[in-house]
Amino acid sequence: MGWGTTFDSRISSNELNVGIIGLGYVGLPTAIGFYEAGYNVWGADLSEHIVNSLLEGSNPLGDPNLDQLIPKAGSERWNITQNTGIVTKACDILIVTVPTPVSEDLKPDLSFVENAGRAVFEAIDKGTRKVVILESTVYPGVTSSTWLPILNELGLIEGEDFELAYCPERFNPGDPEHGVRQVSRVIGCSNPEIGESLVNFYRKLTSGDVRYVGRIEVAEASKVVENVQRDINIALMNELAQIFPELELDVEDVLSAAATKWNFHRYKPGIGVGGHCIPVDPYYMMQRAQEVGVPAELITAARAVNRMMPKHVFGVLRELLYRVGVPFDEGRILFLGWSYKAGVGDTRETPAMPLAELLIESGVTVSTWDPYIDKTSIPSNIQFIEDINTAEGFDMVVLVTAHQECIDLDWSSLLARMRTPILYDGQRVLELDKMKYIGWKANAVGSPNQY
Repeated sequence: MGWGTTFDSRISSNELNVGIIGLGYVGLPTAIGFYEAGYNVWGADLSEHIVNSLLEGSNPLGDPNLDQLIPKAGSERWNITQNTGIVTKACDILIVTVPTPVSEDLKPDLSFVENAGRAVFEAIDKGTRKVVILESTVYPGVTSSTWLPILNELGLIEGEDFELAYCPERFNPGDPEHGVRQVSRVIGCSNPEIGESLVNFYRKLTSGDVRYVGRIEVAEASKVVENVQRDINIALMNELAQIFPELELDVEDVLSAAATKWNFHRYKPGIGVGGHCIPVDPYYMMQRAQEVGVPAELITAARAVNRMMPKHVFGVLRELLYRVGVPFDEGRILFLGWSYKAGVGDTRETPAMPLAELLIESGVTVSTWDPYIDKTSIPSNIQFIEDINTAEGFDMVVLVTAHQECIDLDWSSLLARMRTPILYDGQRVLELDKMKYIGWKANAVGSPNQY
């Protein structure tokens, strides 16, 4: 059973069966959220590891905030499988939350959306009017252009066999104050009646604002714009972090002064931009702009700045080692953190990777310690340190990820085990003067290179 006259009443009584296709960093919290909201939840994922872990009641992902939220093995209303067809048959609403990465040539890769859609649509029975919602990040028009050809091929008719909608995810992994149950949502759907019903549906999930915004394309575009804006703002900070040190100014001093004005929006520079959204979504907007013949010059420039930030930092690290007489091809550097974001073990698009690659290509030995990930998440040419208290003989420490565990290290103890006491704060979270007082040759992204 899908859309019908009893749809709203079944929303109110929690009688809907909700299917989540893709149980990764977006899909799993979404599934848990609807489960907590009282719905019967069915989840499908192609990963045997993810499915088996969830069936055992354990967390298969790197977000520790989920550890205590995974339903116990055998819980009622919690059904997990690798078979998308089973989920489709059982559910009224299907929510697709699969990855939308970019290819090696920085073009949108929509194969996951296409394959997941096909798996769902092939299992839809005629006349059931299943509601299928895409939550994956895409550019305007993707939901229709990717899925409608499949639906036409299968002979399925909108309004009789299925209904389509789009609702972009917005939650912030590792941030309990902006999780699935708190953030606002927007719904795009060609049928206003269904759109308003889906507003009621998502209001059972989140305490945030939920609103119907009209066409699917409006909701699709809103998601891309959210992350494009952040990429542009961060790019400005990263560009300033390259300019001001050449003027013997610390970018943090400048930003702190500017922030005294009421309408200044403060962002921080860093080694680069990581994750599954900000470094990816601009390419989707750039692709769509190219297709309609409009140059996305600002978006393109911002993406170039952030993408090249690891290369800039590489040059700074090389200069710092040179200043103390350490041959670059003999240097030993320790990364504190590897994941793209503090508090989570997600390594997708982490700026640590391109920075490490540049260093290793120049002969530097790179090691890393990250309390949120295990050795299997680290490339084989990176030395993984299990216990930070065993780290010794390094020429430089680079704070890559602002994990609280990294910030709160026993810095004096680590200093005593260094071969050369150089410290580089790639996230601007340490007190440089304090580090210098302890004995570190402390520098940071956006600071003049001096000891």
